[in-house]
Amino acid sequence: MPRFNRAIAPDRLQAVAVIRAVGVVFSEMGTAAQKREARRWLRELLHDPSEKIRRYAMTALPKLGADPTDEGEVLALLSETTADRERKYLARTLEKIGGTATLEALQRQGGGGLSQTELKVRASVARRQEPSAIRMGRVFSAPGMRVHLRCRDGLEEIVREEVEAQGNFRVAKVSRGVVTVTCPEPFTLGDVYAMRCFATAGFELGEVRYAPDEMDALATVMTSPLARQFLETFTEGSVRYRLEFVGRGHQRGAVRLLANKAYARCPEMLNDPKEAPWSMWIHPTAVGSVVELAPRLRPDPRFAYRRDDVPAASHPPLAASLARVSGSLQDAVVWDPFCGSGLELIERSLLGGVQKVYGTDLSPKAVAVAEANFAAANVPAVQASFLCSDFRDFPRIQGLASGGADLIITNPPMGKRVPVADLVGLIAGLFAAAAAVLRPGGRLVFTNPLPLENAERSLAFVSRTAVDLGGLECRLEVYRKVGR
Repeated sequence: MPRFNRAIAPDRLQAVAVIRAVGVVFSEMGTAAQKREARRWLRELLHDPSEKIRRYAMTALPKLGADPTDEGEVLALLSETTADRERKYLARTLEKIGGTATLEALQRQGGGGLSQTELKVRASVARRQEPSAIRMGRVFSAPGMRVHLRCRDGLEEIVREEVEAQGNFRVAKVSRGVVTVTCPEPFTLGDVYAMRCFATAGFELGEVRYAPDEMDALATVMTSPLARQFLETFTEGSVRYRLEFVGRGHQRGAVRLLANKAYARCPEMLNDPKEAPWSMWIHPTAVGSVVELAPRLRPDPRFAYRRDDVPAASHPPLAASLARVSGSLQDAVVWDPFCGSGLELIERSLLGGVQKVYGTDLSPKAVAVAEANFAAANVPAVQASFLCSDFRDFPRIQGLASGGADLIITNPPMGKRVPVADLVGLIAGLFAAAAAVLRPGGRLVFTNPLPLENAERSLAFVSRTAVDLGGLECRLEVYRKVGR
């Protein structure tokens, strides 16, 4: 920094990238005193005769966690400059470091075309001063409101069956990757998230057809009485959402335009891309767009037992779907030969009818994670045994050998994230182990990554469903043990 200060003007411009480097380096390392000195240096550069140097300083300053002094310097420059490009960069800086002083200044100036800056600063202030939370237990009534339960392709019928079994909602439509339900009775978010097989839930606010005034129409739907009532009911604290055009890339310009239009209609609703409790999704349709609100629940309360994870572990709704397909049990012994993080065993135990579970895996870490997750799930009256073992060594596991299990449920490794030397041999070995371990009437439920037919005569085919596992099409298969 001293060398940069001593340099003549042409050399300073040639070395201007050092300003960005100071912002990056001191955001990640350095003492508190060094950070303060770096911030002081950047503040000085805000008044440099060169517009380019001032612009680099504006960009670097927010990286160091600017304080009210820095905010005041930037606001002073904003009030003095008339250059459009400089005003734009100053506004971007204030969007990151601005607080109540910025809001007061913008109010005095009447905005000055900086509505996007005002929106971002208001969201930042609300985030700090009025943290938000989603209220799962509040009751909301909107007869006919449509909820889109999205899932992996192939799991739609499982989700539909779960909706019908739960009874609070009515299935309106089943399409690829989506089960649309309506809400005939008052409901809570807890009612929705009592179902476990869907991945995300989007609450439809309305549909807009393609037209020249599409952005205005979308903003009207986003801030409609239905949207406001929904958000006020289910939000504790400031009402903030993250606006996303689903399936259309980042669309930064469109997001900025639409967020500003919505803000002009309802300043109480703030687009906040950082820590918003809600997503505002703009989903494309054949004729326009559907506007949805979706809770951003981190962690998902349905799977709060997940203390840790392992590579290639199951997606939780997939594990819940496997558990649901496995049917009813009574005092059952359940085995997962490739237990991973233990999700299938936990989800099956939560459905009831399980007396004991066994989880085996070649990875010691997976066994430890599965054990911790199962303990966190706190499933009453279910004994659990997790072992670091090859599944083909089941004869050595007391309680599993020769007809010891009522259900085998598993999502075996597919060879994508965890290498498998002989995937064909692995799946064939699973069929052989199931034939040996299952009691008559017992079931094998698993995701089969191969078009490999079962060669074990004692395993009768029950059902098969093609499921998309992130670009890899597998088959969710169910077999039943017959004979002795």
